[in-house]
Amino acid sequence: MTQIEIGQVFDAAIKQGASDIHIVPGYRPTLRVHGELKEIGQSEILSKIDTQKILSGLLTPPQKDEFETNLEIDFGYDWKSTRMRINYYFMKGGHAAAFRLIPTDIKTLEQLNLPSTLHRFTTLQEGLVLLTGPTGDGKSTTIAALIEEININTSRHVITIEDPIEYVYTPKKSIFSQRELHSDTHSWGKALRSVLREDPDIVLIGEMRDQETVQAALTIAETGHLVFSTLHTNSTPEAINRMIDVFPASQQGQIRTQLSTVLSAIIYQRLIPNINRDGRVPCLEILINQPAVASLIRDGKTFMIDNVLETQEDQGLILFEKYLSKLYKQNMISREDVFAYAVRKKEIEKFVQ
Repeated sequence: MTQIEIGQVFDAAIKQGASDIHIVPGYRPTLRVHGELKEIGQSEILSKIDTQKILSGLLTPPQKDEFETNLEIDFGYDWKSTRMRINYYFMKGGHAAAFRLIPTDIKTLEQLNLPSTLHRFTTLQEGLVLLTGPTGDGKSTTIAALIEEININTSRHVITIEDPIEYVYTPKKSIFSQRELHSDTHSWGKALRSVLREDPDIVLIGEMRDQETVQAALTIAETGHLVFSTLHTNSTPEAINRMIDVFPASQQGQIRTQLSTVLSAIIYQRLIPNINRDGRVPCLEILINQPAVASLIRDGKTFMIDNVLETQEDQGLILFEKYLSKLYKQNMISREDVFAYAVRKKEIEKFVQ
């Protein structure tokens, strides 16, 4: 397969509205469209030589060296009007890659069918707003919509630290300093330690990966800045536990207190196949910090947060299963998917009666 042909794969992915591309030896180029994998039928099955030619052609010489040394690499790549977040890796000795397509156009919360509650997070001056959920379920897209709304309406200095840069922001009222791991900084730790000397109003940390990044996010929020970040967990209470559990037991009490003070909101997001199976709709769990929530975090009683989520919908909080049931009652998703995607299997029954 030639370099021109990989361009054709990119064009096919954009035309079909794919979220991802997979280039793997032994398979045809494969797209993920509305959550489902779909081969590009007119293409030949790729050999190891084919994938090596395709993928080597997209790397710069320093990136080639890093890939050969580390056996994997993350980087960003622009094709026409689309940016891609790319991971190269070795598979049975052959080169393989996954491409995540990121549109240049940043959609609004309304265009993404997200609830109006989320607008309140664009007016915050400080605190921590965390998006959580599996890979590929729209966390980065939702954060981009929030930051773009800030960009349109307020004058702020936004610093992003990402691996790699995903959405590229065009300055409107705000200014942006977007930093990419390896090309703009040598490590998460160095970037996060220096960010407070760069006069930020808002800091986007691409992902909270470990104790160092969690501690940095809490500290930056505690010093009067607004922090956005992501985490891979299956509910909002689980996200709280994950952040606390990365610390030694001797520090966890202090971290609970710190988190209870700086946390603004946690949003758990999934994309659910729509009723026609030709698209996906977002389903959210929204936890907004308030005195009752802060007290449960401080006291280590996160298992009781589900009750707050279920009973405080008038305050903007909502349990994931309640949101699922609303989508079902609006005939937007199927009953089968309600039960398939429910996190709390014992709770969902009462919401869909």
